[in-house]
Amino acid sequence: VQLQASGGGLVQAGGSLRLSCAASGRTFSSYAMGWFRQTPGKEREFVASISWDSSNTVYIDSVKGRFTISRDNAKNTMYLQMNSLKPEDTAVYYCAARIGVPGGEEGRYAYWGQGTLVTVSS
Repeated sequence: VQLQASGGGLVQAGGSLRLSCAASGRTFSSYAMGWFRQTPGKEREFVASISWDSSNTVYIDSVKGRFTISRDNAKNTMYLQMNSLKPEDTAVYYCAARIGVPGGEEGRYAYWGQGTLVTVSS
């Protein structure tokens, strides 16, 4: 499956952005999906994940209550709605796909999209 992330940009603290991840190729609905992020000099960090049927979602604590992961299998697209953004959310955000249950283990994700940059100004 090929993944294409988009929707990044510059936003002020407290603002919102919605990231999208469009999939093509193999059946999108077969995969659990996830969002990761990375800042310069740091390891890539898990952000959120969603099961193939949207019945199960997982978030890191720092984004709970602010970010919402969702997907539309009919459109082969996953989303990350980011509200109440903070400067520490600044990063390149990546989408990824894996077989099985949603989760934060980066090594279990077989397919990755290119990143989209989110910059939150204070």
